[in-house]
Amino acid sequence: MPIDKTKMTKEMLAKAAKCETADELIALAKTEGIEITKAEAESYLAELDNFELDSKALDKVAGGGCYSDCKAEAWL
Repeated sequence: MPIDKTKMTKEMLAKAAKCETADELIALAKTEGIEITKAEAESYLAELDNFELDSKALDKVAGGGCYSDCKAEAWL
């Protein structure tokens, strides 16, 4: 049965991203009441390995984001 991604929280995704093996991910999913197969877990981990941030997200990670209610022109 496919995972209902609408029920996934940011916290759940953050925990899943820390898993290094399919078995770790399966165990984590089980604690959240989600059943996944080894193939599904391996597929998810492979997706994480190939994940790339878009330029907007990358700017925020690199410190280019503005935390207050400011305009981009103020920084130029």
